[in-house]
Amino acid sequence: MFESIASGLQNALSFLNRGKLTEGNIRDGLRQVRQSLLEADVNYEVVQAFISRVTEQAVGEAVMKSLRPSEQIIGIVYHELVNMMGPTETGLRLKRDGLSVLMMCGLQGSGKTTTCGKLARMLKEQGLKPMLVAADLQRPAAIEQLKVIGQQIDVPVYAEDPGKSSPVGVCRNGLNEAKRRGDIKVLILDTAGRLHVDDDLMAELRLIDNKLQPDMAMLVCDAMTGQDAVNSAKAFNEALELDGCILTKLDGDTRGGAALSIRAVTGVPIRYIGVGEQLDRLEEFHPDRMVSRILGGGDMATLLEKVQREFDQEDLLRQQERMQQGKFSLNDFRDVMGKMKSLGSMGDVMKMIPGMGKLAEQNPDLDADDEMRKVGGIIDSMTKNERLNPDIIDRSRRHRIAQGSGVDPADVNKLLKDFKAMSGMMQGMASMGMRDRLRMVQQMAAGGMMNPNAQLVAQKQRSKRGPADINKARDDKKKKRKEAAKQRKKNRK
Repeated sequence: MFESIASGLQNALSFLNRGKLTEGNIRDGLRQVRQSLLEADVNYEVVQAFISRVTEQAVGEAVMKSLRPSEQIIGIVYHELVNMMGPTETGLRLKRDGLSVLMMCGLQGSGKTTTCGKLARMLKEQGLKPMLVAADLQRPAAIEQLKVIGQQIDVPVYAEDPGKSSPVGVCRNGLNEAKRRGDIKVLILDTAGRLHVDDDLMAELRLIDNKLQPDMAMLVCDAMTGQDAVNSAKAFNEALELDGCILTKLDGDTRGGAALSIRAVTGVPIRYIGVGEQLDRLEEFHPDRMVSRILGGGDMATLLEKVQREFDQEDLLRQQERMQQGKFSLNDFRDVMGKMKSLGSMGDVMKMIPGMGKLAEQNPDLDADDEMRKVGGIIDSMTKNERLNPDIIDRSRRHRIAQGSGVDPADVNKLLKDFKAMSGMMQGMASMGMRDRLRMVQQMAAGGMMNPNAQLVAQKQRSKRGPADINKARDDKKKKRKEAAKQRKKNRK
């Protein structure tokens, strides 16, 4: 997500590293920043105000005479982008005791019904028992969709015959049912949507708001609609006084204009973002993390939260013990790869690691997920003993494994070399702090099997080698083996 705005801003700010800074080239660079924001469909007034604030701070004696003016200007851009989307207001305001009611609204096609299911699933994981109310009577399919979602996540759904009910009646009866049950902590109202903002829709929502007095009114917006999402948020907020916004389909939004504009235009905080169709693809929105990702600084905080949520803590402890003992095997590595799929695509994971975001961009022809699948195929073609003891894999075994996994023997050889280096690093990482672990991951990724660029370079180098190069490499290997044999002989004497 945000590929367009990330690329535009990073290119616009790259002028800071090109020679001496002057007031003139700072203004030129900020003009490029302005153009990048407008091309990303950020609201025009928001862009103008943003550039005005940045220029006021960046073009001054204090910055120009500072030790590192380029870093200071990037810092100014970072903080102003965070302020544009912030301050951070994540999560839900729920009653400590009793029943909390959330009213979800939005236009048709925004992903409102699915988002209701995502919220219910998240609340259930937090130990709160939710219940869904199918109050979208404009679209009968929405009722069935909500029932299916409720079955998938094992959450009760209250619904009535759309021909015999009114939205307000369904919501009121759903509230009574939740009170009757006694164990429901959060009631989520999936209200009706329209293809566009109209008076009938707003009147219906205001009636529900007045009769049920929900604790929070949340708007679901399709991020891919850009400024239309901002405009609809403004209209809904004027009618209902929204408590928050959830941006959906952010994984498909390459521009990012809605995310950067919506808080500044409406004053409504973005509380969650949808980053996929699956019911577990809902994340809290943190402006500082998002800006860091946009400017190429990664988002390790979100990545670590995902790891803690998706990985079994006992398994992690067992693997850490195995690392410390030097027993991390190819079996363990394959298990880790399988679990990493739950974090999202390998390309998205790499973008969350500082300094790694550009690796995939440098190689549009190589698919990081495909490379990981290839590694998995190689490991699956090994015997149990070979995965536990990769040192026994000789030339004939490499050829057999390569044939079984449909790759070249050189790919098998590279995996074994990378794994040997990685297992040594991981053994050292087991006793490190988080910052040192991150530095080690970056080194591992930049030079080894996680780096598709390194693999492409290696492929090109292999393809460029002529007979003379191959013979020389073979002779060098023979020479090294002879020298090693002599040294071993000498040591025995």
